[in-house]
Amino acid sequence: MQITNSILMIRPVAFRSNEQTAVNNYYQRILDNNVTPETVNSQAQKEFDDFVKILQEVGVDVTVVQDTISPDTPDSIFPNNWISFHDSGEVILYPMFAANRRLERREDILDILEEKGFEISDIWDYTSAEQDNLFLEGTGSLVIDRVNNKVYCALSERANEDLVIEFCEEFEMDPVIFEAFQSVDGQRKNIYHTNVMMSLGDDFAIICADAIDDKQERKIVLNHLKNTNKEIITITEDQVNNFAGNMLQVLGSNNEKYLVMSTQAFKSLSDKQVKAIQKYCTILHSSLDTIEACGGGSARCMMAEVFLPKA
Repeated sequence: MQITNSILMIRPVAFRSNEQTAVNNYYQRILDNNVTPETVNSQAQKEFDDFVKILQEVGVDVTVVQDTISPDTPDSIFPNNWISFHDSGEVILYPMFAANRRLERREDILDILEEKGFEISDIWDYTSAEQDNLFLEGTGSLVIDRVNNKVYCALSERANEDLVIEFCEEFEMDPVIFEAFQSVDGQRKNIYHTNVMMSLGDDFAIICADAIDDKQERKIVLNHLKNTNKEIITITEDQVNNFAGNMLQVLGSNNEKYLVMSTQAFKSLSDKQVKAIQKYCTILHSSLDTIEACGGGSARCMMAEVFLPKA
């Protein structure tokens, strides 16, 4: 299946803008200096709780794990970057660019999922690549077409090409590798995560094709999407800046499908884009303004999909 009813989310206790990720995450913004760290974290917690509530109200099974004060993990709210869960029962751990993000990895999360009845058969650990300064940040770097066995990946400091290929060889997937860019102070710089500019649903794909500057690469990516019979819904770079690419389709009660995004992302969409999405699923959105500004990530980054089989 491409989408799931089960989601893992980490509730923050010391959320703030991470200075170690800001070097190549150009979506992070500095808030007013008068805003205290306590206020930022409190606002992030409220946004998190409201977000979880809208998911649970439509029947999404959300496993919420509380973060811990120690160690210092300001980005723990984005678990999809360090771990992924697969219907084979396999769990994958990924090498992270920022040293303080590596501290987010917690074995007790696997225990929590097993206590809920999920089965884990094997753990694949790529984290040793960190010693060679090679990184691949989970389903932030890898947008996986689980039905058609394809992996879409925009290369960056956080997505190493050799690791992408290794991943695809081991899990028998076809790599679709390209570069995606954003305009920063008049320069074209790599987008740090693929899932900021691209989202895959069951029957559609949302993508900022204009972010792929190389015309040949852009054509190849779009052809892969067309050949898997997905309707392509294009978004602009300005919409990407509003996190309109950072969305995730999930299953609710009675197998109802929902596309989850932030309110900022939703407001950036045109009527035509909304209608295109609503042909396939209902849109859910919630305000994530503080999380987006300080974290440089949005709704999709907050949700780690759990595809593990149940006993």
